[in-house]
Amino acid sequence: MKRIAVFTSGGDAQGMNAALRAVVRTGLERGLEVFAIYEGYAGMVEGGSRIKPMTWGDVGGILHLGGTIIGSARCKEFRERAGRLRAVHNLLLHEIEGLVVIGGDGSLTGADILKREWTGLVQELVETGRVSKNAAERAKSLAVVGIIGSIDNDMFGSDITTGADTALHRIIEATDAISSTAASHQRTFVVEVMGRHCGYLALMSAMASGADWVLIPESPPDVDDWESKMCEALLHGREVGRRDIMVIVAEGATDRNGKEITTEHVKKVLEDRLGEDARITVLGHVQRGGAPSAFDRNLSTMLGAEAIEAITSMDPNGEPLIVGMQGNKLTRTRLDVALAKTKAVADAVAAKNFDEALALRGQSFAESFRVVRTLVRALPHEPAPDQRRLRLAIVHGGGPAPGMNTAVRAAVRIGIDRGHTILGVRNAFRGLVNGEIEELNWMSVNGWAGRGGSELGTNRAVPKGRDLYAIARHLEEQKIDGILMVGGWSGYQSILELHGQRHNYPAFDIPMICLPATINNNLPGTELSVGADTALNSIVSAVDKIKQSAVASQRAFIVEVMGYYCGYLALMGALATGAERFYLHEAGVTMRDLVEDVEEFKHAFQHGKRLGLIIRNEKANEVYSTHFMRTLFEEEGGDLFDVREAILGHLQQGGTPSPFDRIFATRLAVRCIDFLEQAINNRESSGACIGQIQGDIRYTSLEDVPRQMDYQHSRPLKQWWMDLRPIARVLALPGPSVRGQGYRG
Repeated sequence: MKRIAVFTSGGDAQGMNAALRAVVRTGLERGLEVFAIYEGYAGMVEGGSRIKPMTWGDVGGILHLGGTIIGSARCKEFRERAGRLRAVHNLLLHEIEGLVVIGGDGSLTGADILKREWTGLVQELVETGRVSKNAAERAKSLAVVGIIGSIDNDMFGSDITTGADTALHRIIEATDAISSTAASHQRTFVVEVMGRHCGYLALMSAMASGADWVLIPESPPDVDDWESKMCEALLHGREVGRRDIMVIVAEGATDRNGKEITTEHVKKVLEDRLGEDARITVLGHVQRGGAPSAFDRNLSTMLGAEAIEAITSMDPNGEPLIVGMQGNKLTRTRLDVALAKTKAVADAVAAKNFDEALALRGQSFAESFRVVRTLVRALPHEPAPDQRRLRLAIVHGGGPAPGMNTAVRAAVRIGIDRGHTILGVRNAFRGLVNGEIEELNWMSVNGWAGRGGSELGTNRAVPKGRDLYAIARHLEEQKIDGILMVGGWSGYQSILELHGQRHNYPAFDIPMICLPATINNNLPGTELSVGADTALNSIVSAVDKIKQSAVASQRAFIVEVMGYYCGYLALMGALATGAERFYLHEAGVTMRDLVEDVEEFKHAFQHGKRLGLIIRNEKANEVYSTHFMRTLFEEEGGDLFDVREAILGHLQQGGTPSPFDRIFATRLAVRCIDFLEQAINNRESSGACIGQIQGDIRYTSLEDVPRQMDYQHSRPLKQWWMDLRPIARVLALPGPSVRGQGYRG
């Protein structure tokens, strides 16, 4: 294969530019000629100047841009065979052998049809004399690979599609702002979000925002008079002290008879039946706009690189593929299979088989729906008379991480709804030593879903010696049946200490579980930690501003990020910002590395470069500090470029948690309550840490945790993200194969 084309089609989605950049640069690096088709299928049909060869520099500086620089358009002509015939002719004129399609289900359906009709269309062009037999012989097949670009997250083939995370960011930014003004005036807001055929955005934004009611296409209200049921729940909310009320409506929401549920109807019901001062906010295309989130930048980049790997290795006569991400693993799925599964959901909804529709969306979607139904309640269910009622304690440990409060809120409400007493420990394990323990009720965690920091308080103290006796005494006094620790490395150490002392202190012989919450993402038993996504977005936001400053005055920036001895934030930050260099403790830094990098920066600035960006993990090297690197680059750069350093510091730990962290924290917290219940009911004193591994929520026994830990450097022995270094390094090069020696970092 020598020539491929890439295009974006259908509704735009944040991250399309990042995917385009990755496709072009990875393709050029692999020795391919890469063409861009402007304006989607319309450009393919029109041909001519709409199909252009791409260079390395053509996709520079687009990583942070929303929309798509090569345009997107709906094309009626392509829906007809005559239009597809013109499209094939134009592709043959440019000797295109493969297509990378970035778009939603409609766009990918079009690519599937084109692939299946290819041979017949080429033959027709030969028979009509528009294409020579030799040209047709060279074009026996067309390789097709798709990248799903859809904010609705409405298609199979990937856990989450390009643009969905950013759309959630836009929604949560709006709902957080709405909540504050609604609480001020005791007002009700009805918020419409996108999702004509899929309730993902509505459901997840309800979970992340702490909304009071949500309506989605896959599971309409289970009673005909759903209005009364909604009003009863919201009225109870007012009675228990809720100052703000928010109802989230997916634009495709219907009742169980298929009748559309509009925001206007919901507003009228709330005004007429409850006397509420209701307002409507239709977010509309705000959800499609703006810079892509860190997650979408990295997801799109990885999918773009994988698309090239797939198209260059596949049988050109083989079935079209979709590249996706399941867990943290890149996957390939037959396009026709993904399209069929996507259609099955729509068919189930149309047939009013809502249980099937919910099941087809997948386990995590159905689980999230059940969780949200509990979290939106004004009051918990009354416990069953024969229900065993447990006393569960929640404690923090380690540094603050955005999402800690979200996890506590979910654990408290799920626990109380199941009839348990939930106790909060103030001031982490120091508070457990001092007996700072209080009961948490349903409303005590109201508003915590989007709150940063730690309302219960946290620190890095690890109990030792006499502390253990004091903790044991307080656990016995409070008759605590199980412990949930939400925190980082110090919290894990504390739980391991208590678990290991069970033979000395009977009070410790109870189930304990650790929920990973740290921005460093340096914990065993999980590939991701609550808080890391928020920190990464803070880094990306800061670096975007830094780049604007740098490009104005021919400047290089060395940005220091947190992580301690774990380079996750540095590498993923570099991938999301397009940094030319990244320095990690795991990979090491030598003077030779620095000298080579200085020389490359000098050469680049001599040939017109205006911006240089280096991201450095705070512990990358004890000798070659951020200040040392800044001084070295500035001295050697001379008059070519200025150098500045930026130490982002604790801004990475602050701010409201991202939608991803809110959703992730909630899912983990629910599973932690499940674990404690099961262990106690089975009379087990087991301990575990919970986490996400290859897309699944899994438990790792506390006995296995030490074997997975690098104690010297406070990080796991195995870190999946290290495999992304080649992608980050290649895409940041000034051109294909310029360095010729691979990458460093």
